[in-house]
Amino acid sequence: MGEVKLTNIIKRFGNTEVIKNLSLHIKDGEFLVLVGGSGCGKSTTLRLIAGLESATEGVIMIGDKDVTNVPPKSRDIAMVFQNYALYPHMTVYDNIAFGLKLRKMDKATIDRKVNEAADMLDIRPYLQRKPKELSGGQRQRVALGRALVRDAQVFLMDEPLSNLDAKLRMQTRTEIKRLQQKLGITTVYVTHDQVEAMTMGDRIAVMKDGIIQQLATPAIAYEFPANLFVAGFIGSPAMNFIKVNISELDADSATVQGEGLQLKLPRPASAQEMAGFKGRDMLLGVRPEFIAVVEGDISSDRSKWQPLQAWVDVVEPSGSRTFVHLSVGKDHKIIAEADTIKVMHLKHGSETTIWVDTGHVHLFDPTSEKRIMSTAQEAP
Repeated sequence: MGEVKLTNIIKRFGNTEVIKNLSLHIKDGEFLVLVGGSGCGKSTTLRLIAGLESATEGVIMIGDKDVTNVPPKSRDIAMVFQNYALYPHMTVYDNIAFGLKLRKMDKATIDRKVNEAADMLDIRPYLQRKPKELSGGQRQRVALGRALVRDAQVFLMDEPLSNLDAKLRMQTRTEIKRLQQKLGITTVYVTHDQVEAMTMGDRIAVMKDGIIQQLATPAIAYEFPANLFVAGFIGSPAMNFIKVNISELDADSATVQGEGLQLKLPRPASAQEMAGFKGRDMLLGVRPEFIAVVEGDISSDRSKWQPLQAWVDVVEPSGSRTFVHLSVGKDHKIIAEADTIKVMHLKHGSETTIWVDTGHVHLFDPTSEKRIMSTAQEAP
């Protein structure tokens, strides 16, 4: 089995604790993405699994084997690095075959494995070339091929697409995901790019300061972020946050007020006990796609849409969709996502009415930063 278990992992460099009591169970055959900003501990976590760093405390299991103090070569893992780590003086064939030769495999087996990997990755025409004769995408596929022939229990990938241009990055991430699904190999993938995380991972672990802030499917992390950090990190553009006060609270609704706005929110049965939050300042979160700039974009369930007056700051076209930057009241800056054709008439400084979908908003406690309520009906 290729499952990976990290239990109560602590990693210190000197007096600095970079991984803080981290526990994580990666399922057999799962594609798990560690995502977060620079210095959050995601690459260190990957290096701990690989054995390139030693845990200060805790236990690391791969399959049914305790590998906490086992050297990297004996952990049955294959790693793909950010810089490809290819041998420049070797051909593509020899780069892929190198690890197999070290394991004393016979020539026929090596040749079969290399050619199978080359066919899978569409690099057979390049087998006799040197890495310097290849494009970045081709070199990345060679690095993947070298990992594939290992028949390892676990693939570890450390920002493997960061050196590619945008178009090639999209193409290669699709290839990696398709390959992983075909082979069913447990994969741990590190990235700072939340779009990569959302499109590739079966689950994502959002990290900050050496702590997993949320471990969930991409859909759950996006729709029901556990806290302010996850809400602001996942999604492009990020979730809008507006300072509000809970002015009224009853069994079915919560009324919030802020500078220049008032919204009555449905209070789902799944919401936490909120009696103690009445009269308190909160942060209301709403994603750009749940703010309509044009009335025609409002769904048939009009009862949950509530109007606000706003002023247009910037109109930012992005192909078929346009991001409209708006001011509400004195202090609230928000972004709405709209159909480009429908908002071409908007100009800087113009006043407009926008509509908020109150069926998809969240309330966060600014002190604990935790989400205390989501109005979406399918909250987990």
